[in-house]
Amino acid sequence: MPVEHYENFPVASWLLPKRLRQPVEAIYHFARSADDIADEGHAPSGLRLAQLQAYQHELDRIAQGKSTDHPVFAPLAVAIRTHNLPIPLLRDLLSAFAQDVEKTRYANFAELMDYCRRSANPVGRLMLHLYGDADARHLAYSDAICSSLQLINFLQDIAVDYQKDRIYLPQDELAKHQVSETQIAQADTRGLWHMMMYQQIERARKLLQAGAPLGRALKGRIGLELRVTLRGGETILRKLHADPACVFHQRPVLTRTDWLLMLVRGLY
Repeated sequence: MPVEHYENFPVASWLLPKRLRQPVEAIYHFARSADDIADEGHAPSGLRLAQLQAYQHELDRIAQGKSTDHPVFAPLAVAIRTHNLPIPLLRDLLSAFAQDVEKTRYANFAELMDYCRRSANPVGRLMLHLYGDADARHLAYSDAICSSLQLINFLQDIAVDYQKDRIYLPQDELAKHQVSETQIAQADTRGLWHMMMYQQIERARKLLQAGAPLGRALKGRIGLELRVTLRGGETILRKLHADPACVFHQRPVLTRTDWLLMLVRGLY
């Protein structure tokens, strides 16, 4: 199954401690493949939901102590048993992916944050669990970071998501700035588009900054991984702020130079 499009996930890179790479890879392939079920290809909604329900059944089997030879769930089962991973967090991810199949508009920011709570925050909480950190403040920092990264991804992908008939911008805020769906469809950034984008960018930045202390609280390579991730979010936000129309003509991405600077800044 292709796993090419799941973003905002700390991939098991050389920055991670070696002991965490297997469980992170297992979680990553689970999340990425489930996300692809919801997002990729041209399968009808009913089939996508059935496939995601099959993923739920596999989690049920693991929770019941049953074995599985499923290529995604066999390594995940090992990670769950070895590290006592909280299965409810994995269920939250599936809940968000299933929601993507059926819900394409969000009335307000509260609805969007509820989605982030299930689509992004479990990733950070699973990482902290693997690290052995259950500090309540650290969990709150992690939630802020993950939600911010999800919001940043939404801003990057405004045009991409619209092609899938999805808009992850609060409908009440679009109305406030008199930004219509027709305007998005036509890549029209006249009127109050820039003002609307600046509001989204600033909110995501504040959320990222709220969680930033976690990057220094976590020691060793996992702390470095997180600090580099934070720098990545900041870099994308700067690019969006410099040109709020870029989402339609040149989706902001991280270049090799960006990655080098992020690593250097993460080290110091």
